[in-house]
Amino acid sequence: MINGDARTITEITLPSWDRVRQVCAQSPIGKRLPDALYVHRSAIDQVDPLLQEIALLGIRIGSQIESESKMAEKTEIKTKSTVQLDLTPEFYKSEGAITIVKIQLHQPQISYLGYPGFDTDPHPALAFSIVVNLDTQTRQWRDYQNTANPPILHRKETLVAIDYPHFDRFAELTRQEETFGLLKESRQIGTRLNWQRRLRENGLEIHDHVLASSLERAKRLVLEPLIQSPVKPTIDRHKAAIHRNALSKPVRLAVEAGLIPPGTAFFDYGCGHGDDVNRLAKAGCMVDGWDPYYRPNTPWMPAEVVNLGYIINVIEDPAERREALINAWQLTRQVLIVSAQVLVEDANQGWLAYGDGVITSRNTFQKYYQQEELKSYIDQVLGVDAIPIALGIYGVFRDAAQAQAFRARPFRSRTISPRVSTTVRRFEDYRSLLQTLMDFYADRGRLPTTEEIAAREDFQAIIQVFKGIKPAFNLILRATNPTEWDAIRDQRRQDWLVYLALTQFGKRPKFSELDRATQADLKGLFGSYSEACTAADLMLMSIGNLDMIRESCQRSPLGLRYKDSLWIHSDRLESLEALLRLYEGCGARTFGRPEGAIVVRLHWKQAAITYYTPGQFDEAPHPILLNAMKIDLRSARVHYWEYDRSDNPPILVCKDKLVSPDYPHYRKFAKLSQQECQWGILDSLDQSKQWWTKQKWEQHCGDRGASFKGHRLVWRKDLDPYQRSLLEAQKRSGR
Repeated sequence: MINGDARTITEITLPSWDRVRQVCAQSPIGKRLPDALYVHRSAIDQVDPLLQEIALLGIRIGSQIESESKMAEKTEIKTKSTVQLDLTPEFYKSEGAITIVKIQLHQPQISYLGYPGFDTDPHPALAFSIVVNLDTQTRQWRDYQNTANPPILHRKETLVAIDYPHFDRFAELTRQEETFGLLKESRQIGTRLNWQRRLRENGLEIHDHVLASSLERAKRLVLEPLIQSPVKPTIDRHKAAIHRNALSKPVRLAVEAGLIPPGTAFFDYGCGHGDDVNRLAKAGCMVDGWDPYYRPNTPWMPAEVVNLGYIINVIEDPAERREALINAWQLTRQVLIVSAQVLVEDANQGWLAYGDGVITSRNTFQKYYQQEELKSYIDQVLGVDAIPIALGIYGVFRDAAQAQAFRARPFRSRTISPRVSTTVRRFEDYRSLLQTLMDFYADRGRLPTTEEIAAREDFQAIIQVFKGIKPAFNLILRATNPTEWDAIRDQRRQDWLVYLALTQFGKRPKFSELDRATQADLKGLFGSYSEACTAADLMLMSIGNLDMIRESCQRSPLGLRYKDSLWIHSDRLESLEALLRLYEGCGARTFGRPEGAIVVRLHWKQAAITYYTPGQFDEAPHPILLNAMKIDLRSARVHYWEYDRSDNPPILVCKDKLVSPDYPHYRKFAKLSQQECQWGILDSLDQSKQWWTKQKWEQHCGDRGASFKGHRLVWRKDLDPYQRSLLEAQKRSGR
């Protein structure tokens, strides 16, 4: 809490306002707008000490002005006695006084704002403001209580600290309002009348920080007797089923992940028209499916893999929804695949709120989840730790060891055996036999255990020839570069550190829950499981430090660096240093990497990861971005954009910087970037611009007389000969 001191105003030196502006821009607490930082009085003692000093200085200046014009101020307070104007440090303790401290960014000015009912009113109105200019030491006071259209607050959770008693309630209201697009064009909703108009236009009301249909009153009068009785509104669930010309996404991803190999017993709980059942049957699986409308007479069948595909989001009864999830889990022997609609962009407006979802125009029910909400629901109902496969798709495993092996797989980087660099006759005599040991070490980063040796005939043959595994590996070290084997071992250590660090976000497995190969890996690479977990936790502690993320991104030899982020092809993620792999993994562990998103952006000015899906990445010299999904790592929220319908979508340049030199088209990409630099189209390969748009890029290239023929620059055919000669001269002179 801020406390006063005995210094006079003239003894206090006003700090540099540029410094104040920088501190405000970096403040993790408060609502940052282009012109000011707003902080609730409860969080003042948690902001930077410089901002605390500034807030206190404004109070002291205001208090001095008040004492100098005591009679005038008393008259003013008397006529407006419903508001407390006591400008002392004690105002933070007074519930009816100042609520928000506003620090102006462009001038040394502090505003103290009063919002009565901040906790109880979803969007409280401004009652008064006290503006103190620290430079001129003047004070202005304004009353809004009799104003017909006062300013109001939105996004109250941004003003307080995360431990504020009502933070979750404020944040949930903001999420609901964003879902229905209410907070777009925020300048038009900053006053009470405009906000009320926005709610009316969307047919919505707010009751106790909960967004509701404006028909709620009529529903209570007309439908309440029906809702309270056994009779419920009829929902046409079967209309939600659709015909597919290929496997549904959850089943296809499960097949690609190796969860449904040929011969697997598969049961589709809520199969709809049965398209997945028919296609898996043709692929050699033992399948069946049940649906309450299309296949009601099919008996339920226990199976190795059970699919609950987009079912829980179309059941309007919460108890029945829970029952469906439990039923599917009881039929599962190995893996349950659960999928549901996930809210990643604004919902269509005009739908009637019903239960905890919406009723569509086709009279079907849709429950839209947040990804974290969906995981929490599955975990809570089944008592499990669901593993994300993709956005809105989770796998639930019966066997803990199988679950951990599946969870660790995305964080396992690719390695290859070092090339033979020295001719060793004995090695050459047994090269084919020793290759199996080399491949094993390249895969695991360690030598096989006694148990693993006993299970493989090729390892037993090595022991017969070399009298042990270690003598055989010593011969391999003589024929290859030993430092390359050390690098493989270190890479496997980093893989496990990333995986173990991410398990802290859920339920870290016990050592006994890991499969035997993983147990051997952790013992061989770290000495013990506890030492591995300790090392992982130390690395995890660094992930919240954006300065460390920035430093790691800036020193990375991989990827394309911009002023606020590192862009890289998804194939190169595994080659990044462990801290950046862990940073990206924080998004992937909850949401899964979006399908088709092959460009990953690691932000360092905000804790966020963005995944981009480009069109024709290999074929187009500058592919357009079709869509983007940004994951806020602090709030675990997803933002989604689509660009493919835009006339002027963003594009990618310098593709060679995104991929590795062994990428199939790297040389073609690099040659184009080099040519663009020679033509003056790119001032440098490390640009300060975040991205180019299609129209601006075409104009930019056209101004330099350039056109593209595949991945090659050519002169524009319509270029004026004189202009071309000037451009050629500039090109030759390196201008």
